[in-house]
Amino acid sequence: MAAPPYTHPPRALLIGLISDTHGLLRPEVHDAFAGAGLILHAGDVGGDEILDELAIIAPVKAVTGNTDAPGNHRLAPSISLQAGGLRIHVSHGHELGVPKPDTLLARYDADVIIYGHTHIPRIERAGPRLVVNPGAAGPARFEFAPSVALLTIADGVAAARIIALH
Repeated sequence: MAAPPYTHPPRALLIGLISDTHGLLRPEVHDAFAGAGLILHAGDVGGDEILDELAIIAPVKAVTGNTDAPGNHRLAPSISLQAGGLRIHVSHGHELGVPKPDTLLARYDADVIIYGHTHIPRIERAGPRLVVNPGAAGPARFEFAPSVALLTIADGVAAARIIALH
């Protein structure tokens, strides 16, 4: 028996999480992020056309990845913001070498930490804190299927799920 379709809580804040597009935005991202009020890109964007296409879906904030050209004013070194009463930090993760949830939790004091770089989709909870890597949404590399994530914040609690792209 198939699992029922995912539904988010009423009045929840939905944020699309994407990383490592490397210049390729798959069409399925539009469906995956339907209803999102914001998109956070965790770096290795691969060009402004990716940000422009994402902006059709929702407002976009993005950080610089290790393969992004320096000096792009649309990419921040990191992002810190408040959403749904929670503090969110976004960085590519390469500033830590090979980022892992424990090193990210030690380095950044935020309720939700979003990163990329490793291409490994991952959601890890540490008490009330959440660490999310949406995986790589761009060209298939390594052994990982392309993916994004959807962050849901309701009543001050964050949850995330990985969405595979085909």
